Amino acid sequence: QVQPVESGGGLVQAGDSLTLSCAASGDTLREYTMAWFRQAPGRDRESVAAITWSGRSTQYANSVKGRFTISRDNASNMVWLRMNSLRFEDTALYYCAADRHGIAPSLVPSDYDYWGQGTQVTVSS
Repeated sequence: QVQPVESGGGLVQAGDSLTLSCAASGDTLREYTMAWFRQAPGRDRESVAAITWSGRSTQYANSVKGRFTISRDNASNMVWLRMNSLRFEDTALYYCAADRHGIAPSLVPSDYDYWGQGTQVTVSS
């Protein structure tokens, strides 16, 4: 099984950019669909972006479409989330998740088998 570990979070100002990283240990990412989710205090977990094992197909939540980009490199067992034009409402704990049997880039949390501990992103207005 794979264990995702997130990094790259921090405190930024509205309009800034930030790149989150997800490193996987325990197994190769080559066979996993990967995704980013986020959760703000008092709110439900929200989908952000997903990418198939090949990287050929991606899907984004409407709230981040055009601003965020998910990418991966199977050779280095890494997944990234590039976040541009950050807004105050992007403030949340961001999680990386892995789906062992995924075919499509699902944005449904229950489709994902393995989760990291999260990295905090705080955007000041």
